[in-house]
Amino acid sequence: MDFRLPLGAWIEDFSDFITKSLSAFFDVIATIFGGFYDGVDWLFSTPPFWVIIIVLVVLGFFARGWVFALGTAIGLVVVLSVDQWENAMHTLALTLVAAVIAVIIAIPVGIWAARSSAASSVIRPILDFLQTMPAFVYLIPAIILFSVGVVPGIVATIIFAIAPGVRLTELGIRGVDSEVVEAGQAFGASSSRILFQIQLPLARPSIMAGVNQVIMLSLSMVVIAAMVGAPGLGKDIVQSLQSIDLGLGFESGLSVVILAIILDRLTASLGGGTKKRRVKGQKPDASAQEAADEAEGTAEAGPKRAPAAGISG
Repeated sequence: MDFRLPLGAWIEDFSDFITKSLSAFFDVIATIFGGFYDGVDWLFSTPPFWVIIIVLVVLGFFARGWVFALGTAIGLVVVLSVDQWENAMHTLALTLVAAVIAVIIAIPVGIWAARSSAASSVIRPILDFLQTMPAFVYLIPAIILFSVGVVPGIVATIIFAIAPGVRLTELGIRGVDSEVVEAGQAFGASSSRILFQIQLPLARPSIMAGVNQVIMLSLSMVVIAAMVGAPGLGKDIVQSLQSIDLGLGFESGLSVVILAIILDRLTASLGGGTKKRRVKGQKPDASAQEAADEAEGTAEAGPKRAPAAGISG
């Protein structure tokens, strides 16, 4: 077959056009992301190691109890003992920066998709594309647009990790009981009030599960991002691959696992508070409960309960 679709050439031409036309925009993005990372990295790298350990242990204790706090302390001491503390802090900073930006983008997009079927029909194929594309492919446009360093690593990580945040936000909002939403509408609640006082509180477990997945994917991607100059544990992993250094690879890989377990358990605990209430059908938000009660009273015993609701004056 002599014919060949010049798709690669079209992509290269489009990339050249974007690079030349929007270079100032990408410079601003690089400055913002780079400054954000520098600030968070300074926050983790400047204090003595024991300060960071104490803070994380305290967070672990209040989140999941003394067993997890003890495990957190042991894990961080192991990271320190294999001389990977500085790299671990760089990786933690890079992960949190990318995850925060991804969540800031993902939750509004997920809300938009949940409230608009047309938007959902457009967003879902894009998410499918992002989730099926190999992770290494994201590094190529990131290098072209932002050169090498920490910024292309952040950008590639955001693109790689954003999909589950959007999907689970949309799923959580769409999964809210329609009767509760209709009750709020029937009693004059505005669209924004229904969103913030009924839908988002009830969708919190699903949304937090999405946040958890975004953080986990961010951590896995920042390791790969070391191939484009991103700092952290991934740099030692890449070095161990190049030199076939099993010991260095195991130490840095174990440090990544320890960070992943700590971040996973901490973020998972944030969404556990309302899960039990949601399963049982209870409404954590007072206005949602009131709306449901009023709707039930109107449907079942209108003649009896209506006077009681209107005698206040």
